[in-house]
Amino acid sequence: MKPFVYLSQPSRVVFGQGALARLPEEIVALGAHKALVLSTSEQRPTAEQVAALLGPRAVGIFDRAVMHVPIETARQARDVARQLGADCAVAIGGGSTVGLGKAIALDSGLPIVAIPTTYAGSEMTPIFGITEGGLKKTGRDLRVLPRTVIYDPELSVNLPVALSVASGINALAHAAEALYAVDANPVMSWMAQEAIAALGRSIPRITRQPNDLDARTDALFGAWLCGTVLGHVGMALHHKLCHTLGGTFNLPHAETHTIVLPHALAYNASAAPAAMHQIAHALGAPSAPQAVYDLARHNGAPVALRDLGLREADLETACDLALENPYANPRPLERQALRQLLQNAYEGVRPQP
Repeated sequence: MKPFVYLSQPSRVVFGQGALARLPEEIVALGAHKALVLSTSEQRPTAEQVAALLGPRAVGIFDRAVMHVPIETARQARDVARQLGADCAVAIGGGSTVGLGKAIALDSGLPIVAIPTTYAGSEMTPIFGITEGGLKKTGRDLRVLPRTVIYDPELSVNLPVALSVASGINALAHAAEALYAVDANPVMSWMAQEAIAALGRSIPRITRQPNDLDARTDALFGAWLCGTVLGHVGMALHHKLCHTLGGTFNLPHAETHTIVLPHALAYNASAAPAAMHQIAHALGAPSAPQAVYDLARHNGAPVALRDLGLREADLETACDLALENPYANPRPLERQALRQLLQNAYEGVRPQP
């Protein structure tokens, strides 16, 4: 076993069916008294449910969370939190809402309670992303790590199947890249394999039976592990590409991850054979890139960037941006090969074994 460094990050997890009911006591445990509830406009009814559960401890709802956290939205939310005298924020929803909570915490240090309703995994990481001037900038800061995360599978039962699949593969991407991260360690690698296996078996079950609470619980457990490994080790080419495509071209986050992942794995396959074996084994298949592609295609997720509205002319710009300030990656970034990766993802071709 090669030497490694492992740093455990502080967070409290409350997991299980009906766990949402514990929110008021978790707010008390934080020593907080005035919670600002965050959501997207579509999830306003759920935010109102949370506010009602908190009663007088809820001071307001900010329901303008959107993808990729535009800096203008982050500033608006910070101002509202300040005006209402909020001493904590409750982010209920997916990565967009959790990301908004992190943007508030980055500026103010406000403690965040995250209640995920998708499988994004960002609630377990100190990673933040803010988009300004068409570029998504990411960073790490322990101030943005939610203090408490409440996982209640009942909240994900109504998540549409298409989004469930894309969100699950988005989470799976975190675990896949953890296996060949430059700072990988055996603890996170074990978690990553367990996470991939959990999502690989639960996604098809959710497709067949969306209200299967056991499958939803399994998927949420996998997403928790995926988020945990993402928070402890670095990201590589896949995440760099998705941050570029999402932030610059405003592509939907989960769907972009779903489409790009098999092609990023194919790019790195020759340089990270052990990781590819682990991913393939967890998914019960001979080829990691093909197994991830098939998991998406067979469960109705998009497999081509052109289907998200990206123009073929944008691929050159995306390639240029991806080559700037690259993340550590097992295979060096080669322009021609990277451009072909993007072309394959654009067309939605199945990766070669």
